[in-house]
Amino acid sequence: MRAVNGLLIGAMLVLISACMVPSAKQKASQPITYTPMKTNVRPAPRFKLEKPSVLDETDPEKGPESSAPAAPNSPDKIVRVLVLENSKSAYIKHSGRVNIYTQDKSKKYKISTAGTVSIKPAKNGQVQVGTLITKQPILIEPVGDVTLTLDKNGYTGTFKVVPNANTFNIIELTPLENYLYGVLPYEMHHTWALEALKAQAVAARTYTLKSIENKSEEPFDLYSDVRSQVYRGSAQVYDSVKKAVDGTRGQVLSYKGELFYTYYHGNCGGGTDHVSIWNEKAPHIKPLAGNSCKFDTHSKSYTFKQDIAKSLAEKFARTQGLKGTLSSVKISKKTATGRANLLTLKTSSGSKQVRCADFRIATGIRSCKITKLTVGTTKIHVEGHGYGHGIGMCQDGAHGMAKQNYNYKQILKQYYPGSTLAVVK
Repeated sequence: MRAVNGLLIGAMLVLISACMVPSAKQKASQPITYTPMKTNVRPAPRFKLEKPSVLDETDPEKGPESSAPAAPNSPDKIVRVLVLENSKSAYIKHSGRVNIYTQDKSKKYKISTAGTVSIKPAKNGQVQVGTLITKQPILIEPVGDVTLTLDKNGYTGTFKVVPNANTFNIIELTPLENYLYGVLPYEMHHTWALEALKAQAVAARTYTLKSIENKSEEPFDLYSDVRSQVYRGSAQVYDSVKKAVDGTRGQVLSYKGELFYTYYHGNCGGGTDHVSIWNEKAPHIKPLAGNSCKFDTHSKSYTFKQDIAKSLAEKFARTQGLKGTLSSVKISKKTATGRANLLTLKTSSGSKQVRCADFRIATGIRSCKITKLTVGTTKIHVEGHGYGHGIGMCQDGAHGMAKQNYNYKQILKQYYPGSTLAVVK
């Protein structure tokens, strides 16, 4: 999802950043360790789907025990995740034996006991990992159930250290399902109802595979932050997350036989909207056309009151060609669900209509579903509903549905209407 200009790049960041539900950091309950398949095989550029299971209007309304497509027997796709970017130093702790070797395997050595490997740039565009210095990428491969720890996060895949001028990047190569173990607890709270976690697993798996389509020529597939999906490694796995991922293994959503970006966000404030309110050039597909929602009112995020610095809005106004003091911000166009689509900014130099999605990026307002907006001397007071961009799955709504005994297929049908559930070959 490469943007054409800086503003659209920002829009993408905020769109995906709102996928994460804010919650207090809690200690793991019954964490388990998972040992992934170690391999450097690249995923195919496109994915074939088994015959889909319906999520359309003919789908019978079943409870949580509804049947699901059979899980595939083939090995996981390998996902390349950028876990450290443009760094000048790093220390990788390993709990046991690791193999360290250059990409062409011309140089290699092993460390048999637990310890720490240092990484730093070297002269002439080289990188040094332990005692190995080269211009090539260097791989750090844990053996067996050994884990690698970087910045207090534990990883079970293979690290690929890539020289980058006078810095380096670290990319983890890890199986898809293993990657999802490290995504779910940061995109939806692990204590939530299992059927909601299953819906999140399918959405995250679909988003992942859509993101890595046709990326074989690029150095990595996904960021480990809000630019893709938040990921903190999978050395520690919650029982609930494992059940959700394993219980939907290989399952994805598709529309007309193709994967699509299964966006999701914290709280829709009573209804999701068409993806075009974020990106006017986004293709129209039914699953991202929006839908009503009556399941998110239980959440504290359903309503909000927020004060933002007026200077942030004025800085944004200057990027739109408006100079001077901001005197008013008014909603000039709303969607059918009541979400502001266009705002009119007025300063001492004139006025201009702007997209609320862009204004939200610049100022950090929680949602464009605004009910009150007042411009003061130094602050702008905003009230409204929801948290996030309002596209795709409402995570609070998914949790609300699960608590009312809806199953994950019904949740996906609610927030991605017209999609079908299939299994990746």
